[in-house]
Amino acid sequence: MGMKNHELVPSTLVAAIANLRHGGVHKVLRQLCKNRLVAYERGKHYDGYRLTNSGYDYLGIQTLVARGNVTGFGSQIGTGKESNVYVVTNDNGESLCLKIHRLGRICFRKLQEKRDYHKNRHKASWLYLSRISASKEFAYMTALFNRGFRVPKPIDFNRHMVLMELAKGHPLCQFYKLDDPGELYDKMMNLLVSLGNHGVIHGDFNEFNILLDDNKEPILIDFPQMVSTSHENAGMYFDRDVKCVRDFFKRRFGYESELFPSFDDIEREESVDVEVAASGFTKDMDQDLIAEFQFISEINQQGEDDDSESSNGSETQGEADVIQESKHELEQSMTPTDPAQLDKLKSEVCDALAEMNLENRIDLDDKDDDVKSVSRFSMVSCSTSATIPPDVIKDRIRKSIQNKSKIDSKKRIRAKGEASAVTRSRRANMDNIKESSGIWGWE
Repeated sequence: MGMKNHELVPSTLVAAIANLRHGGVHKVLRQLCKNRLVAYERGKHYDGYRLTNSGYDYLGIQTLVARGNVTGFGSQIGTGKESNVYVVTNDNGESLCLKIHRLGRICFRKLQEKRDYHKNRHKASWLYLSRISASKEFAYMTALFNRGFRVPKPIDFNRHMVLMELAKGHPLCQFYKLDDPGELYDKMMNLLVSLGNHGVIHGDFNEFNILLDDNKEPILIDFPQMVSTSHENAGMYFDRDVKCVRDFFKRRFGYESELFPSFDDIEREESVDVEVAASGFTKDMDQDLIAEFQFISEINQQGEDDDSESSNGSETQGEADVIQESKHELEQSMTPTDPAQLDKLKSEVCDALAEMNLENRIDLDDKDDDVKSVSRFSMVSCSTSATIPPDVIKDRIRKSIQNKSKIDSKKRIRAKGEASAVTRSRRANMDNIKESSGIWGWE
């Protein structure tokens, strides 16, 4: 929580957020630093603590274990420029795949140029960006799996971890010979076009992100870099994926085909990019797309509306006449035109006011006008004083005192056992002055 707006979290803020009843925040922080779950660093303006990758991993694994989705941790089966992949087990003893996103490595740090995770932010921590990457991959995987694509079944995700089924297959880069490379080439090209028809482009469609099962059927993995077909560079990304497949088959299997899809061959069927808010898809595009999809339905309904209007025209006119007559009769019934009826109404109102023991009665006798509307009479409001129960007052006072004491206790929190950056610089200046002899450093 503290690292949301701080690169280094001061110990006073940690104590305020933790709000331990008996204190002991510094003791807990020392134990966490000893286990390398957090790290204490000296900053330029202030000192504080930061969460390490090991600490973030511990939080994610602890949540998955508490949910019952992970009970055992196995070996590492893969690594890349932005993630590590491990084998884990669940309560039923089934082997699953746990992908831990690790953004910020030396080989992949130009993230702001490659992805749009920052949005309007100028800076963001690598832990926060890893969490965004994991959430996007889980959303893409869920949307594609529900639409029948051959992708690993998503199970759960937390923070920067994605839990999925363990795909039974091997990467395409490990195959050096195929019985029919042309068949696999056609399947992969059809997969690219099918993704485009659903509104997304993979963006990294190569031999490292394609698995082949025992029947040589392709399984697609790695989804954080997917973009929408409405992206300004969507054509370039699609052509790059096609070129990667063609170059690999030519280089590895000696297979080259003149048939390959282009970006113009894509015909949108569904909107996965709208569902997961893919990169390059804006709200304006969403409105345009919805309007385009609804255009056909509006045309179909227009003919039905024209037919219904012609048949219901006479019925609507008849209903309007009936409503007008009813309104006229109601107005006549509400207006007392008979003098005897008006006198009777005045007497009833006076009797009601007398029963209420009101001192200020309304003078209803008016010789000028014989007919008066009901709005002429005005009711006299009587205010009653309501008292709050003493128990409620005591409870409110007790809560206000508790809130005030809690705020005062937070103000009294001071860092102990460590000096701030300003105090440290002042001490260093004092030491330099004491070591010097004379004003200019000599006597």
